[in-house]
Amino acid sequence: MYSYSIMAGIHKPLIVFSSISDLMRRLELPKPVHPLAALINYNEAKISLADAGSRVSLDFYKISFKISFKGQVKYGPGYYDFDEGGLAFLAPHQIVTMPGEEGGYEGYSFFFHPDLIKGYPLGNNIAKFGFFSYGVSEALYLSEKEKRVVASLFDAIDNELNNNTDQFSQDVLVSQIELLLNYSNRFYHRQFITRRTLYNDVISQMNNYLSSRIGKGSPLPAVQELSQFLGITPRYLTDLLKSLTGLSAQQHIHLSLIEKAKTILSNSTLTVAEIAYELGFEHSQSFSKLFKQKTKLSPLEYRGSFN
Repeated sequence: MYSYSIMAGIHKPLIVFSSISDLMRRLELPKPVHPLAALINYNEAKISLADAGSRVSLDFYKISFKISFKGQVKYGPGYYDFDEGGLAFLAPHQIVTMPGEEGGYEGYSFFFHPDLIKGYPLGNNIAKFGFFSYGVSEALYLSEKEKRVVASLFDAIDNELNNNTDQFSQDVLVSQIELLLNYSNRFYHRQFITRRTLYNDVISQMNNYLSSRIGKGSPLPAVQELSQFLGITPRYLTDLLKSLTGLSAQQHIHLSLIEKAKTILSNSTLTVAEIAYELGFEHSQSFSKLFKQKTKLSPLEYRGSFN
């Protein structure tokens, strides 16, 4: 049964749905045909705007498919106009805030419980689909062609859910979910590439921040710190960078560190220990090991190459 809880200092309730059946009851929809999966059309659901602003947590996965977006949508660090439809993903136990307008509930949502995919390869591999960890503002925006593909996949899932259950039903349903996720991976990769100009600005901001942040004697910045500065989630940042540069966020941090170390080694007489401290390392051995791993030279060998 869904439950309410109040966290300290927060007045809006946290509404927790432990099962898909509980959610269907809350939306005044029929009991789901399958206990571990359901696809709903929000045109058929009764949404109470009295819950607007309340925080919601689901014990299952949610994939939302909106046919169109109206007006400006927050996208990464800025606001952009989109007329296309899009997909948004939510993993179990993430907390989201319920929209305060009816337009926030347009389109379709597919829910499936983790128990549905247990015992299947997808159950072990679903973590590779990083978009379940993205923020709402990092939705997947679809072209008309992509919308048709996603709509056909949602139709196939809907047909299977309403089909007579047999020994193959769960196998087919899980394979359809995996196909939807694989297509979503492909479309996200396309989004990173087609919006390269936008993301070049993000990469430039990241590099400038790392350049100014590293070398102050404070600990190295973590990926979480970097993503907070840029206004995007850590997983989205890493996937974006991997797609455009081939390097993860952590690798970019190390790259900036090594470039800063090279500059200090070639333009100062500081000892390796002093340089390590300035770059945020507690132990100079850790700095030396990372430097050699990245450059194939020890710090002193690198400095000696300038003599």
